Amino acid sequence: MRVDQFFSPTDLAEIERAVRDAEAETAGEIVPYAVSHSDHYEAAAWKGATLGAFLAVALAALLHWRAEVWGGPVLAWIALPALAGGALGYLAAAVIRPLKVWLAEGAVVEHRVRQRATAAFLESEVFKTADRTGVLVFVSLFERRVVVLGDAGINALVGQHEWDAIVADIAAGIRAGRPGAALAAGIRRCGELLKRRGMVIRPDDTDELPDSLQTREE
Repeated sequence: MRVDQFFSPTDLAEIERAVRDAEAETAGEIVPYAVSHSDHYEAAAWKGATLGAFLAVALAALLHWRAEVWGGPVLAWIALPALAGGALGYLAAAVIRPLKVWLAEGAVVEHRVRQRATAAFLESEVFKTADRTGVLVFVSLFERRVVVLGDAGINALVGQHEWDAIVADIAAGIRAGRPGAALAAGIRRCGELLKRRGMVIRPDDTDELPDSLQTREE
């Protein structure tokens, strides 16, 4: 899933406009950032191979038991189902997104996405504002996960749990096929939250971070 194919030019314009609108009301500097995926989850594919091999061997044994089919060399009946099932299981886990995410396990997926979000925070230098008021809104497309990370000046006023409703709505909108609108709405809500917490824009405020969606094809 390529990021440049996921967000249309209209989406990109809407997201950038939302950042500018939010930053016109608050001293927070919001950086939207999207990656195709946060990890390749190679272990999930091997889990798929193991599961496929087990199921194929079980099916072969059931076929022999119920239909009394046992033609050909015994070694072939032992080896071929496991090899074929393993190959099919590996391929299925590699190309079927929900299966791969399930095999990767929820806790691992959450950890990898947060790790990648932290790396994106550093890559985009969200920390590089005068008052440490940067906010990263991170989207990982393959996992359908969203993370919001604030810098020190933000975290002093806003708890991580306060981002949860915004994160959930952005993720739901992306799953519903409205990535641009969902991300833009979430960015505006981030700005409203910061304004409510007293982070109002100052007369000498300058735009210190990029407003456009930052993307990476992993």
